[in-house]
Amino acid sequence: MAQQDGAVRDGRIAASLPVRDGDEPWTAQEVAEVIGSLQADVERTGRNLAAAQDSLADLMTEGSDGAGKDPVDVGSSQFERDQEMTLAHNAQVVYDQSRLALRMLDEGTYGTCESCGRPIGKARLQAFPRATMCVRCKQREERR
Repeated sequence: MAQQDGAVRDGRIAASLPVRDGDEPWTAQEVAEVIGSLQADVERTGRNLAAAQDSLADLMTEGSDGAGKDPVDVGSSQFERDQEMTLAHNAQVVYDQSRLALRMLDEGTYGTCESCGRPIGKARLQAFPRATMCVRCKQREERR
């Protein structure tokens, strides 16, 4: 019954997604694939985020003062902390983007460019399900 409810939900979402001129309408199966990909991202990045935060917490408890330590060891520790902070930040970004995309699917706003309001495009969303902007607006943003 839950699988049937999911198929009905996917069909309802597919019918509500905006479609660019020239794109085929979304199918329930395509929506299910996007949802599955986003849910897998949330699970994977949630685990990665927890591991990175644990590792970062361990590195932070080691302290950063160099008293009595070899300068190379201090530099290496700082490098490791910076690297773990970057990993934790990146995992957080993907986690947040994936959760936002799932929420947008539920709210009926998925697939609409947050900048210009036009459809993002089916191919772009299938390749990058966390996209919130069409290619044109994203390119414009990156040039700034």
